[in-house]
Amino acid sequence: MSVTVRPVDPTADAALLHAWVTQPRAAFWGMSDHTVEEVALVYGWIRDQAHLAAYLLLVDHQPLGLLHTYDPELDEIGEWYDRASGDVGVHLFLADDPRRAGRTPEVLAAGLDFLAHLPGCRRLVFEPDARNAASVGLLERLGCTRGPLVELRTSIAEKPAQFFFMDRDRARQVARTLGTGGAS
Repeated sequence: MSVTVRPVDPTADAALLHAWVTQPRAAFWGMSDHTVEEVALVYGWIRDQAHLAAYLLLVDHQPLGLLHTYDPELDEIGEWYDRASGDVGVHLFLADDPRRAGRTPEVLAAGLDFLAHLPGCRRLVFEPDARNAASVGLLERLGCTRGPLVELRTSIAEKPAQFFFMDRDRARQVARTLGTGGAS
């Protein structure tokens, strides 16, 4: 049993991603009204941007999570908090899939380890919708440092965003703990 990370293939993964992002629980992802074709276009656009990336988290070759990364120095979200050199912006989505049962710590460990080893990464930046209690709670349990709460308004999203930060060393430590079955 293993957890791996691979880049999203916008065409091949569009139907899967569409099934995830159009579920009611994914309302905060902001794509609930998208068609499969529109999801493919969004992920194609992400792939083509130098400062953005999208990755699938796979357990035994089954996709169970999604990571988006962005460079806050180039992305407009970076204008809403005190940016630092080496920041990597992160959006995380975990699939509501029975195959993830009991494996969530491993999925999170693989994702955090992957992110912490990105070239130049010094700190992870998360900005979930403050109304998304599940995401806020997860980031708190992972030991992220709470940052500012802002009324984020960008070309893509408008939301009350609660920023959280995790430095690279903490991300590696949490990944090791989660990967060995430690509590999240």
